[in-house]
Amino acid sequence: MDLLKRELAPVLPEAWTEIDGEASRVLNLNLAGRKLVDFDGPHGWKAAAVNTGRLELLEEEPEPGVRAAIREVQPLVELRIPLVLQTMEIDSIARGARSVDLEPVINAAEAIARAEDKAIFGGYPRANITGIIQASPHAPLPLPTEPTELIRAFVAAREQLREAGINGPYALALSAEYYKLVSQASEDGYPLRKRIDQQVIDGPLVRASAIEGAVLLSIRGGDFELTVGQDLSVGYAYHDKHTVELYITESFTFRILEPAAAIYLTPAGTGAA
Repeated sequence: MDLLKRELAPVLPEAWTEIDGEASRVLNLNLAGRKLVDFDGPHGWKAAAVNTGRLELLEEEPEPGVRAAIREVQPLVELRIPLVLQTMEIDSIARGARSVDLEPVINAAEAIARAEDKAIFGGYPRANITGIIQASPHAPLPLPTEPTELIRAFVAAREQLREAGINGPYALALSAEYYKLVSQASEDGYPLRKRIDQQVIDGPLVRASAIEGAVLLSIRGGDFELTVGQDLSVGYAYHDKHTVELYITESFTFRILEPAAAIYLTPAGTGAA
């Protein structure tokens, strides 16, 4: 048995396969940040912190003439979101049911994916995480209201990164609103998304529901690091006669090694974040 305690759950193997598959599908669809940054892990439950390689010098000497310093580390944060399934519903999977209600799994997976992405892009101060948008030294650029003008804004952002000495390949993270806009818009009958792929970026274009506006960043490597202890997993918490409470959990931290490798583009009608 491990910390997920799945062996204690009244869930048949066929049901676990279905639950894990649905959670994985939704997570892969919604996780944006880890598609763009360096991924270190998973290192398991015992991983507690990341060595920063830095020291905090202490004023008080333990012995006259003996200097002391504390090694600085960045701790991992554990996330967990509960979900409740009906026992009869999950038992029906083993009977061959095809239309099983796994909406609680979907909702939980979407929520924890947003939480991870919020930490990566917007930061999580209580967990000692600074986000990509906060850390960028570049002044945010405004996004135009006209879809056909977006290309100019994205090109301007890319050139600003190049002038700062940040080479590509470059990737683009768009809010759900702008991702939909870009996917549907066209210029002179030519899809706007294809123009972005051809003229702006040479890396992925991803939908990031945790942000507003857009983030253009280099994915050359070595700039942003997501360190994962326990990777996203479904565990067991409790059950009664009619329901089973499960949860989705992970442990991670995020570090910015080169703040200048990203630039934020603010949505129309708003100020800088």
